[in-house]
Amino acid sequence: MTMIRRTILTPLSFGTGRRQFLGAAGAGMLAASLPGCSTPVGVPPSYENTIGWAQKSITQVMGEQADAAAISVALLKRDSVVWQQAFGMASTMGNQPATTRTRFNIGSVSKVFAGLAGVILQDRQLIDLDAPISRYLPGFKMLSPEYRRITSRHLLSHSSGLPGTNGRNLFSFAPIAGYAADTERELANAHLKHLPGQLAVYCNDGFTMFEQVVLAVTGQAYADFVEQHILKPLKMNDSGFLRAAKPVGEFAYPRYEGKQYPLEFVNAFATGGLSSTPSDMMNLARMFLGGGVFQGTRIVSAAGLAAMGTDQTQNLQINPSPEWRWGLGWDSVRQPGLAHANIFAWEKNGGTAFFSTEFFVLPDAQMGLLLTGNSAYGGKALAIAEGILLRALQEEGTLAALPPTVVTTVPGLATPANAGEVAGIYGNYKAPIQVGLDRDGGLTLNQWNGQEWVPFLKDTPRLQYRNDGWWWTDNGSLPSFRFSEASGTDASGKAIRFRYLIQRVLPGAGLGRITLPIAQQLEPLPALSAAWQARLKSKWSPTNESAEAVSWAVTDDMRVTVGTLAELPGYVLFGGADMGYQLLTPLADDRAGPSVKISVNHGRDLNEINFTTQNGASLLQTGSLLFKQV
Repeated sequence: MTMIRRTILTPLSFGTGRRQFLGAAGAGMLAASLPGCSTPVGVPPSYENTIGWAQKSITQVMGEQADAAAISVALLKRDSVVWQQAFGMASTMGNQPATTRTRFNIGSVSKVFAGLAGVILQDRQLIDLDAPISRYLPGFKMLSPEYRRITSRHLLSHSSGLPGTNGRNLFSFAPIAGYAADTERELANAHLKHLPGQLAVYCNDGFTMFEQVVLAVTGQAYADFVEQHILKPLKMNDSGFLRAAKPVGEFAYPRYEGKQYPLEFVNAFATGGLSSTPSDMMNLARMFLGGGVFQGTRIVSAAGLAAMGTDQTQNLQINPSPEWRWGLGWDSVRQPGLAHANIFAWEKNGGTAFFSTEFFVLPDAQMGLLLTGNSAYGGKALAIAEGILLRALQEEGTLAALPPTVVTTVPGLATPANAGEVAGIYGNYKAPIQVGLDRDGGLTLNQWNGQEWVPFLKDTPRLQYRNDGWWWTDNGSLPSFRFSEASGTDASGKAIRFRYLIQRVLPGAGLGRITLPIAQQLEPLPALSAAWQARLKSKWSPTNESAEAVSWAVTDDMRVTVGTLAELPGYVLFGGADMGYQLLTPLADDRAGPSVKISVNHGRDLNEINFTTQNGASLLQTGSLLFKQV
């Protein structure tokens, strides 16, 4: 995982930007075992093989990635934690080993608590999940009038249409108060990127705005509400939101490029700010498995838990990858990897600037798992988590055998229909993609790296159409691609149609392929106005990021540029090494906004820029970040 800077060349990169919380999928392998820093607790003989495999997998990835300094895990079966173990060093200061009570920042796994808070508040009749949030937040407003349609359900299921993530002061080395209020203020100067409920694309701002809803209806700050009404009754005594400096010894510390950094603070509490331990998180899993009851105390109604676990994507207008089934707070209420083995699982992934986490609850199998650690191991996290669960299910007899992995044989060649229509420039949240066809009918995919077009798949510039309807390279383990169209309506009710580049990958334990739209074809626009032409090639530097922000410590270049692409000159090309590169549609001579509507992940964190003048100086604004020209 690349810290802060977005990885531009990785085809499937879910957790590599300053504003991102969704981690990357990878594959796990075995290697020689290294000792952990604590011993297994309460291990029944039936899980010994599972634990041995997991120990080898974890210690291998720690050996391969020096920055994976600490990893911790807990496995739950029914009401018992059958294994918990911590590996490595929580801190090099004083040579602090990681223990089972070491706290890790669990990133977007925090969203599960926001979803839980939502259904608890509905149980108590303090909110209606389907009522407009403007009922509770009369001061909330945006430039798009459709903001009045946004509900709490939209916020908690990534379908609100909010821009994505307020990037200012998100991660820091000291607590920075007021992030949620700052987000609400900056949204008043932004448009929706899609209509509420039109599609579901990962959106941190939605959960941050839910903090404001909780404050409005309870009178409690969101962190206080969760700590009092969820963490305390669940006896999650080693969990909480970091709002003050803590002594060395309680927390795992960040590591990046061989250096240990100070304690990481995540100031977006509902979207990613909880720190916890795997054993504490098993109390949450117990509550889910218990139908909302923990140790005789009802935390939430059974109906509330059912709402959290209900597929929220069923009525979306645009949904080109239906295997992504968002819940309320959950990434998936039918986790696609385990679903290939006919195992029903809820799953949430989490990533911060420095940590990566996987959380699973298997309601039918009565099992739970949390795996967390320094983000250098993040590319293997999903494979290890799925591998532990599958082996535990086999060892206890639920599975007769481990399910087979996908065969990666490349299908035979075929002739595509209307292939010429797919050529062009495609946009997304991180870098334009150029789709072309060569003389022999091969498909080429190139991506903009800030200076030039480079192959989207490293060392593989050409794909060929196959008889399964997908474009493949000669290497069956690499992603394959196809094109898909989706229809919808704009804010005025006018019919619209989108063409998407769909990528198919083999994540995790390799049980089955999943698809996701990674870019949307863009139509030519009229030439940029004189005002925009005058700004081309201008560079801008941030002025109002706090000195404590993580970005100052680990980002090489925080400058952004305003430009255009020669191949599609009617759009504004905005971004930089830290923010990716987005093609924006001019809305006026001083404002440009998102050009794409892409579900799942590649339409997240879209920028809207506008220009203002303060004290005679020209400033560029995106979200709540201000930039001065350099």
